[in-house]
Amino acid sequence: MIWWHAVLIAMAGVWAGMINTVVGSGTLVTFPVLVALGYPPVTATTSNAIGLAPGSISGAIGYRHELRGQRKRLLSFAPASLVGAIVGAILLLSLPADAFETVVPALVGLAVVLVIVQPKVSSWVLRRREERSEADASGSGLGGSLLVLVLIFLIGVYGGYFTAAQGVMLMAVMGMLINETMQRLNAVKNVLSAVVNVVAGTFYAFVAPVNWVVVALLAVGSVAGGLLGARIGRRLSPTALRTVIVVVGVAAMVQLVVRQL
Repeated sequence: MIWWHAVLIAMAGVWAGMINTVVGSGTLVTFPVLVALGYPPVTATTSNAIGLAPGSISGAIGYRHELRGQRKRLLSFAPASLVGAIVGAILLLSLPADAFETVVPALVGLAVVLVIVQPKVSSWVLRRREERSEADASGSGLGGSLLVLVLIFLIGVYGGYFTAAQGVMLMAVMGMLINETMQRLNAVKNVLSAVVNVVAGTFYAFVAPVNWVVVALLAVGSVAGGLLGARIGRRLSPTALRTVIVVVGVAAMVQLVVRQL
């Protein structure tokens, strides 16, 4: 590996770890970088999932204070994410590589759209909460419903297949259906994302094509980025973060489409 490739991958890992902790969608930074450097999309996805898993864990640890009092919620949601991640990983490895390369531009496009509309979704969620009666404010209603579990499972499937924007999806679903502060939901999001990445990454490590040098570089970078995101990332402009994600995501989508022509 050329030295500047290693530096670029490590830097992308730092940025992705920070973005995943604060917003989600860090894969839209690392995935296009790996593809641009010549790695096949499936190898880029599997190496990316394993490499960013430590960063997901460090981000979850960084939000440990916001996790207090949410043990029951985590014990309810984590199994849905775990099973979903297994299903998604099986799909990735079972379907032909050509099928993944065909669908991945659409998945990247979906992730970019989710990042763009996330502020409007958040505003709608806040307005919806303000309109609720005090009787619903206890958080005991829809938060434990089957609907939430099913949606978290489906997001886990998506995350096990292609990790980009799973954090944005989780925040949208939980924000709409659970009466809780956004920071505490973000802490739950980090744990669930870590579950998906660790489960899928473990699966890939044994049965999928993986570049372990890339994994090591992303792991070191994402751990640093996860801790950085938990400490100072919340002070950064959300608009700036989203702008970077969207620009990188669109560039990745264009590159992937060109590869197929």
